[in-house]
Amino acid sequence: MSLRIATRRSALALAQARLVAEALGGGELVEVTTAGDRGEAGGDKSRWVAALEDALLEGRADVAVHSAKDVPGELASGLRIAAVPARADARDALCGAAAVASLPPGAQVGTSSLRRAAQLRAAREDLEVVSLRGNVDTRLRRLAAGDFDALLLALAGLERLGRAAEAGGALAVDEMVPAPGQGALAVEAREDDAAAAGAVAVVDDPPSHARLRAERALTRALDASCRTPIGAHAWFADSRMELVAFVGLPDGSAWIRDRLSGDGADPEALGRAVAERLLAAGAGDLLRAAEAAAA
Repeated sequence: MSLRIATRRSALALAQARLVAEALGGGELVEVTTAGDRGEAGGDKSRWVAALEDALLEGRADVAVHSAKDVPGELASGLRIAAVPARADARDALCGAAAVASLPPGAQVGTSSLRRAAQLRAAREDLEVVSLRGNVDTRLRRLAAGDFDALLLALAGLERLGRAAEAGGALAVDEMVPAPGQGALAVEAREDDAAAAGAVAVVDDPPSHARLRAERALTRALDASCRTPIGAHAWFADSRMELVAFVGLPDGSAWIRDRLSGDGADPEALGRAVAERLLAAGAGDLLRAAEAAAA
């Protein structure tokens, strides 16, 4: 079965969709422009995926390939994540330096991520964290031009674009907790399309899918949005699953980090349990404050 695969038009999105198409033995890419691609503002992750979901619901595509970190906690009605291919390295990469500790006092670090900014500021109050947008190539060109001392990017994105050599160092997940779903791809399909779901089942990696389920359960329980600095990363340790999470204010002045082990057979329960512990420690107040600061 040759599938029509909806994807954003960015270089990274196309590279990711081609990876899935190759794993499936072929497929037709259906390029879609999202609200996020048009530069429309908003704190809802749906601006990156809604147009692709419309293509599915309207029958213009059979499946859609997303960066899992861009997929909202609640999917559009009638859709489901049918497959999660083997996950790439979920860590953040520091470009321009080997480690956060090696950055000089007052160094300018570029990032568009509130999560990264919050954790950088929590670790180093002296750093000047500067908002930096644009695609990966644009950001790396600005670093090379000396506009910044360093910048933070997802290591998986660099690898998929063939730019992994640009990474000065990868940050441990306990040092910089990745975004929920970072490094993972989500292949979305219509709930009533058994043929498409069956076709993409061959690219599904159950451990990667389970890890994503834990991280997404946590974000749903916290009612997270693009305007709330949240990190969550799950991995397997034998049959057990470990989940580390971070919630903080964008200015790094207050934050909570937690880590818990749970039953790998029930990843959603682990995600909810960590969310409950974070809320009991005051995460709700931090999230509301972060939302108010971004409004």
